[in-house]
Amino acid sequence: MTTGARPSSPRKVGLAVIGLGMAAKPHLEALALLSSLVKVTGIFNRGRTKSENVSGRYGYRIFDSIEAIARDPQTEGVILLTPPDSRLGIVTTLAKAGKHILMEKPVERTLAAASALVALCEAENIKLGIVFQHRFRVGARRLTDLMLQGALGQITLVRVEVPWWREQSYYDVPGRGTFARDGGGVLISQAIHVLDLMISLAGPIDSVQAMVATTGSHRMEAEDFAVGGLHFMSGAIGSIVATTATYPGSAESIVLDGTLGTAILRAGELRVFLRDGGEDTLGEISGTGGGADPMAFPCDWHRDLIADFAAAIAEDRAPAIPGREALHVHALIEAMIASSRQQGMRVPIIGSAA
Repeated sequence: MTTGARPSSPRKVGLAVIGLGMAAKPHLEALALLSSLVKVTGIFNRGRTKSENVSGRYGYRIFDSIEAIARDPQTEGVILLTPPDSRLGIVTTLAKAGKHILMEKPVERTLAAASALVALCEAENIKLGIVFQHRFRVGARRLTDLMLQGALGQITLVRVEVPWWREQSYYDVPGRGTFARDGGGVLISQAIHVLDLMISLAGPIDSVQAMVATTGSHRMEAEDFAVGGLHFMSGAIGSIVATTATYPGSAESIVLDGTLGTAILRAGELRVFLRDGGEDTLGEISGTGGGADPMAFPCDWHRDLIADFAAAIAEDRAPAIPGREALHVHALIEAMIASSRQQGMRVPIIGSAA
């Protein structure tokens, strides 16, 4: 992913929004700030009431079906915010109609299904972008630049912690925290953002040893706790601890230890400690959705991500986070679950984007 200033599209790009559930809030707020770059051609949601509420607030047209969006000549692309179990039919319809897609994570519930969706879009020459907005935070962008410059030297150790909290009421929503609708629990629904950012910074992973479990804090099918040991292709080793069972929840962190220094990225704040004595701090800790309110974070990162996607359509280039790149984190999550089922055996990472 490139870093730097928010891109400006040479023309307005027509985008529709599909799905108006919890994930829609920052997208709608971001789109309200992007009126010079994006024309919202309309919205669609299975429940009419939400569509009417959003239309009343923003003045957006309401589409009656996915097929209507696919037929609409003003719609060049869509922001797809539905749960992953409904993706295949929607993506197929849109891709066949030539509509580009910016899709909320995860791509799908399994690596095989995610790979199939990516391949479908590639076969239809559709730009597929994935909503991993943590990559667009100021601290993350700066750390990406430092890694490209080799400022930390060779990375030897990577440490990731996601100590988040979700109330039981969150998992009481039908389908949430299940394999059938979501594809799993904390790994694929929450920690996936931080794990994707980790991979984008530290590089691909060779193998993992892990344990996942459901704590006594929640009644749910999938895991609310995961711990893993990582072996990176670069030779670095690492650790992951992720949970939604730590009340009241606190900021996630990525620590990169290198031969020339250490970088600590905690929420939006980056702190760098170089072995020659240099130190630097950039950004500030801000909400990430790790507490009781999953949507308690600013829309700035979504704004920049959507702006990049619109510019990618206008400039006929790949979006910053293409679908195939997102397969790396899907492969890691699948390997962690497989390792846990094999009592912590070391499992190779296979089938990711190469």
